[in-house]
Parts: sequence; structure tokens; C-alpha cells
Amino acid sequence: MGHIRLGNLPRTRKWQEVVRLIQNGANSDQVANATISAAEQVLGTAADDTGLVETIWLLTQLPLAARAQNFPEALRRVGIQVSDSPTLMEVVGAVSDAVDARVSQKGGRSDLGEMAQMAAAETISKEIGSRVPSLFGTTPDDVQHAFSRLATSQQFSGFARQFFSRLTDRYVEYFLSRALSHHVGEGHRFATLAQQSDFTKALSLHCYEASRIVEEFSGGWFSKTSWEKGGITRREAQGFAHVAMKKITAELKEGARSDVK
Repeated sequence: MGHIRLGNLPRTRKWQEVVRLIQNGANSDQVANATISAAEQVLGTAADDTGLVETIWLLTQLPLAARAQNFPEALRRVGIQVSDSPTLMEVVGAVSDAVDARVSQKGGRSDLGEMAQMAAAETISKEIGSRVPSLFGTTPDDVQHAFSRLATSQQFSGFARQFFSRLTDRYVEYFLSRALSHHVGEGHRFATLAQQSDFTKALSLHCYEASRIVEEFSGGWFSKTSWEKGGITRREAQGFAHVAMKKITAELKEGARSDVK
């Protein structure tokens, strides 16, 4: 999937506000708010990102394929190339490969798309891994059963929240990592690396709390779309991505607004 390419922090007025908040000792919510505000234009076009949309679409296909009689064949039909007895880690790798294949066909590889891939791989590994007896000692039937449990409104809601929480956290850290590194040391915002680490953890919690807004509507959307329409298309996944990113961006900003001084 490659590495995240970090350039210099953009020197716009909004980014300067992010740096100013760090320098002045703002709390994590305020900095997260300023960061999202500065990057809002990118988030507003996230649904046009091929890598992000394909990742989200494939995440919706996993539980639907697991409900099919032939799980491996159902995965292959949506581009997830697995063996006849796929392990969990094989599925994780095949999902990433499927995203890569789609991006190669359509072009437009981006940092956001790569972050979505990594967030998906981590979410699948953690969430499905916690539902099977052992990460490396499971049977293909165990893997299929674990994925099939996501095909309910409640279970998919929690799964989607974990994905969007990780994606948002990566996105915030992506833009802040260079700025934060200049504010560590005696006389700076963070006297020690431990203080910077605590600040980063607080930002992660802020992202997780904001992702609850996605949990509230994703399960209903998944059930309604998959059952009423007999499946979920890429176009429908794109629409879901647009709404989800819009909601989570607004929630991040709203969550910090009451703390701005």
C-alpha cells in the first residue's frame, strides 16, 4: 500500500491557526477542531476518492458474502481474490489488493485512500479477530461465521464506527505530526515526548467520540440498502461515504466548539 507521504504543513491562514493553538496550549479538542476546519475542503471531496470509496464498498460486501452459501466464491465475485479456504489474514490482504487493483484501473491514488486501506485492514483484523477463537488458529468456517455476524444493523454500526474512528484519527495525525514535532522540548508546548503522546491519545479519543455519529445511521443504511435493493453498489457506497464524512467532520467541529476560549 506504500507509505503516507507527508509534505510541509500548508502555510494558509487556517493552518497557522492550528499551529497557534498548539503554541498557546490549546486542548486536544480545540486543535482537532482547527485541523478539521483547515482540511475541510479535502474532506468535502472525500467521496470522490476512488481508494476511499472502494474500501468502504468492500467493507459492506464482506458480511453479505459471508451470508452466501459459498463464501470464497462470493468474495471473488466482488474482486476479493482468496483461496477456497481463506484465513482471516488472507482476507485482510485480499481486501487491500482489491483496492489497489481498483485504484490502478481508475487512477487517482491518494494519501486519504491509503489511509482508508490501512484503517480497514486494522479494523478487520481487530474486530473480526476478537470474534474468532484465535487469530492464527481459526478455521475458514470460523472466519465466515464472524463476518456473517456483521450483516445486522447493530453489528455493522459498530464495525463502521471503528473504521471511521481509525480513518479520522489517521487523518488528523497526518496533518498534525509535522506541526507537533516542532513544539516538543523545554520551553515548548510539550516538555517531553510523553506529554506529546498524551496529547495524541486525547486527539484519538476525540476522533472516536465524534465517530459515534456514523454509528447512529450506518447500521440502518446498511440494512435498508442491502435488503430493499438486494445489494450495495459502488454508487451507493459513494453516497454513504459522502454523508459519513460530512457528518463526522461536522461532529468533530461541534465537539470542539464549546471548548473554544
